[in-house]
Order: sequence, then C-alpha cells, then structure tokens
Amino acid sequence: MKQLIKLAIILIIFSFILGTGGAFAQSQYPGQHQDKLTVKETAPVKAYAFEMSDIQLLPSRFTENMEREEKWIMSLGVDRLLHSFRTNAGVYAGLEGGYDSVEKLGGWESLDCELRGHTTGHILSGLAMLYATTGDDQYKLKADSLVAGLAEVQEALGDGYLGAFPENLINRNIAGQRVWAPWYTLHKIYSGLIDQYLYCDNQRALEVVKKMGDWAYNKLKPLSQDQRKLMLRNEFGGMNDSFYALYQITGDEHYKWLAEFFYHEDALNPLQAGEDNLEKKHANTFIPKLIGLTRAYEIGEDKQNKDVAEFFWNTVVDHHSFCTGSNSDKEKFFKPDHQSQHLTGYTGETCNVYNMLKLTRHLFCLDADVKEADYYEKALCNHILGQQDPESGMVAYFLPMLPGAHKVYSTYDRSFWCCVGTGFENHAKYGEAIYYHKGSELFVNLFIPSELNWEEQGVQVIQETTFPEEGKSSLTIKTDSPKNLTLKVRYPSWATSGATITINGKKIRVKEKPGSYIAITRSWQDGDHVDIDYPMTLKMTPSDDPDLVSISYGPIVLAAEIGTEGMESPAPFSNPNLHNDYYTYDFKVPAGLTNELDAKGKSVSKWLVPVDGKPLTFKTDKALVGKDLTFRPLYDIHHERYSVYWKLK
Repeated sequence: MKQLIKLAIILIIFSFILGTGGAFAQSQYPGQHQDKLTVKETAPVKAYAFEMSDIQLLPSRFTENMEREEKWIMSLGVDRLLHSFRTNAGVYAGLEGGYDSVEKLGGWESLDCELRGHTTGHILSGLAMLYATTGDDQYKLKADSLVAGLAEVQEALGDGYLGAFPENLINRNIAGQRVWAPWYTLHKIYSGLIDQYLYCDNQRALEVVKKMGDWAYNKLKPLSQDQRKLMLRNEFGGMNDSFYALYQITGDEHYKWLAEFFYHEDALNPLQAGEDNLEKKHANTFIPKLIGLTRAYEIGEDKQNKDVAEFFWNTVVDHHSFCTGSNSDKEKFFKPDHQSQHLTGYTGETCNVYNMLKLTRHLFCLDADVKEADYYEKALCNHILGQQDPESGMVAYFLPMLPGAHKVYSTYDRSFWCCVGTGFENHAKYGEAIYYHKGSELFVNLFIPSELNWEEQGVQVIQETTFPEEGKSSLTIKTDSPKNLTLKVRYPSWATSGATITINGKKIRVKEKPGSYIAITRSWQDGDHVDIDYPMTLKMTPSDDPDLVSISYGPIVLAAEIGTEGMESPAPFSNPNLHNDYYTYDFKVPAGLTNELDAKGKSVSKWLVPVDGKPLTFKTDKALVGKDLTFRPLYDIHHERYSVYWKLK
C-alpha cells in the first residue's frame, strides 16, 4: 500500500512538472475556451458549442462504445507509441533493454510505412477528449508521458521538426517526388498537441507544437508558388485548420501565413464557382480543406470561405452520400447521384464521416440549421456508432454497401489504418454535439442520455432516453432560482408522424413542422420536466434509381441479416500478413444471393412488421415479398452478412 501511495505522489508531481495544471477545454468551435485564444472569432455565430467538460454522458449504447475505446487506447503502451519517433531521432534513453526491448507496432505504424506516427497524434486527441469527458486523470497522465517523450525527440532532432519519419519525406514532397502523405501524418501530431493544450492545459504540448510551427514556417517560407502548388498535390490533411488554430491561440502571424499557404487552389477554386468537381477525387483529402476554410471565416476572413464550405457540404450530403450519411467508393467521390452504381465492399470510409461531422459542427455554429443537425444524427447513428465491433472494440475502415458483404475490423496492434486513428477520437466524443447555446437559448440537437452543466445560466439539464430504440426523450431542469430561457428542441425531418410535448405532464401545442426547432420560452423552475415524443415510422427511401431503396425506421437505417456462409473465421485481419491488404479482400458473397424484393408499389409497413419484445427488429411477410428476412439497425449488425439497398421488382 505504501508503494502505491508513493507511486501516486510521483505521478502527481510528474504531472505538475509538465505544467499541465488542472483546467481543460475542448476542440475549437465558436465560443469555446476563450481564455486560451488570443485571436477571437468575429464572424456572426448563431449557436455556440459547449465545452466537452460541461456534458457528462449517462449510461447508453454510446457510453458502451466509449468504454471499449478507453480499454484499447489505454492498453497501447507509451513506449510502443513513441518507438518510431525515437527510432527516427536515435533516442533510446530510459528504455531498459534499449531498442529491441519494445514490441513494434504493425500495419500503418510499422517502420517501413511512410505514414508512421499518425496514430500517436490521434491518440493524443483521443486521450484529451476522454479526459474532458470523464475527468479521469489516467488519460491525462498517459498523455503527459507521450508529450514528454515527443518533446525529447524534438530536442534531439534539433530544429523544431518532430516526426516518426525523416524530414527527407517532406523534402521529397516539396520536390514533387513520390511519397505517402507526410504532411497528412504531421497534421495528426499538430492536432493532437493542440488538443492536449486545449483540453488538458498542457503548456509543454503548446511549446512543442509552436516549435513545429516555427520549423514549418522556416521550411516553407522560401518556396516559390510553383513549388507550393506542386507540394499541395499530395494529401496534407487539415494543416490549414491546425495553423489557423495555432494562430488563434498565439496571435503569431507566421501561423496565419502557414494556414493560407495550405490553401489549395486546384481543389477549392472550382467550388468557389459553384462547380461540383468532386468526381474521382480522394474524399478524405478534400474534406479537411473545407474545415480550414470555415476556421478562416470564423476569425473574420472572406465570407466566400463560408459560402464555399456550405456549397461543398450540401453537394456531398445531397449528391455524393449513401443513406447512412457516409460517402465515397474506394475512398473517392463518385459521379453525383450515382449511388446505385457503387454498391461495393469499399464504400463509406469512416475517416470521411469523421471529417464531415467536424465540418458539420462548424457550419451548425454559423447557421443553426436543422438540416445540419439532422445529418449529424444520421451519420453518427448509422455509421460511427456501428463502426466499432462490440465484441472486440476493433473498428471498421469501410461500411460496405455491397449486398451480402460484412464489416471487416482492424486488429489490436497490426492495422492502424487512418480509420483506426480517427476511431480513437470518434468514440471519445459522443457528447460534443448534443447541446448548443446562444444567450438565453438552449439547443437540444441529439437524443443521447446526458447531463449538461450550463454554468453561465446556473442551470443543469438531465436528458433521459432510450433513443435510438424509440423516439422519446425527457429533459429535467435543475436550477437554484427561476430562469427565463428558450428551450429549442430539434424537430427532426424524419418525425413525419408529428410531435407530442408535455411540460410537467401538461401537453403543449406544437405549431412547428418537422425540420425545424420547437421553441419553448418560459420561466423554468427547479424540477420542471419536459417529455418529448417523436413517433418513429418505417420508410423506404429511393436512391438515384427509384427502384433501388433503403429502409429506415425513424433516422435508423435497417439492414437485413444474410447469414455467415463463406465468411472467414477467425477475423480476416487476424493474420498479421494481411494487415494492409483490404483492397484485395474477397467477401466471398454466396452465389445466387440477390438483393431483390417483390415489394414494388407495396407499402413497407404492410410487409415489414415489428418483432414483439425486440426493439428495432422487423421481419418480412414472405407471402408478400417472397423472402423471409430479419431487419435490424445496420449499426447493430456484426460478424454476419447484410444488405442495405434493395432492388424492388
């Protein structure tokens, strides 16, 4: 016991030596952590984001995903995550047994992969979000150790550069030589260190990332415009976003110059002209560029930046996305409104959804548009929630739309695809977009069990719900004194059967229509209780082909279970030699399996009926459609084949 106490004291002292303090903030959306920003947002904002620390998740399917995420992220050793960085710098001090004592990571983190190091950046962000969400010091202490190790590597490298690969990869990029996305990888380190400062007040992380910024400025300032344009042809992730963030924090004009340096004319100028130029473009290369533009607008740059981002967002959501809110086939945007021709095993890259949700949050703060909140719910519930395997906690790269395909998951330490990296963040931040505020208005956007501490107004809101199993939610107000506030509850576009709202058991009149906000203005008393009921109904939604449809219940996409015939067992990527072989993976869809249904012209509520005692489970009437099938939420189907889209005949 005495040894444990001593260890705890050492860890606490170590934390303060690193200068991490005790306060924390969260990712930069309008209105957050103003005490940490030198350059404030000046753009008109219609809804401000809460700090993640203001929102506590209550038990639900969302918290179950987060808990599985916690176990994985905490089980990956600090020395393993720092190994490639230390190898690059020749730093092995403090490692008993030296270089060979550390078990190497595989996949995209192996020493022969040019993207090595990206996962450590994502994990820095994930740990910061977990700390902000839970307040549990274990996440901060692990992150402190990672930051300290990275600072040591940076010092050894000598000029501010920090990476798990030699700086020569950047030189190759500048020269236009073949190289796999070094700036993309560095962006994850920049972003992770910035998150460590914003969430955890880690001053050392800020000093490290400022040195990285100074290195980048000295590296890129001498380049000609031709060299710049050549370099930007290679994927660079959200470098403009990170440099705008660093500029906001420090006020250093060099970082603003860097953010503008990463403006990619070839990609963005056609969007300025209202041209959909996305076909065959690598989707996850594209989306972060627009996140950076929204950041530029928020700090007072050209309004055209917002217009371009909104045009892009609407184009992707309306013309390049599947029913799940995901997009792309083999990582690339397809021809607009051609989803029916892209039902493959490589649809719906998870990184794309991660970045679309980030862009959506920025735009919602600027617009407070229900369409943006509706999309966020669709993509979160139908893709992100179902990315993770409930048995192992591993995550999927793609969400296949191929009829008869199945989800393929990562391995514990031999994959580390890009979507593993973003996955370390996805499942750590479910609370971030539930509530927004402005003045005396509180937006309730998502129906997730949670508790909000709205300190500015002296109000707490407790939300209880079983959503997405049903469309009911209840809000309980806690306050020391009466408060005149407007509660703006999202009235989802899918709630076409109406809405019932009661306050303290008394029904109120709802004048609003689906696709708006139900505004309730009153003097709220302690203990006031609001019950919300949006009946969920079955719906068939056509794709670009009117006879190719998806089926949903409320906002939840349903898929039919197709069995496990021909599936590999154990998991396809349990073999380390297959860790990076996704595109040659054969789903072995059984011959004769079709996605045809004899349901043309028939009401879905007639041939698809609920199963008693099993929420969100439906069975077909074989006599009406010719098949005996069980439909369940796509997010809940794992380790078996499924079909999402159906050809009506």
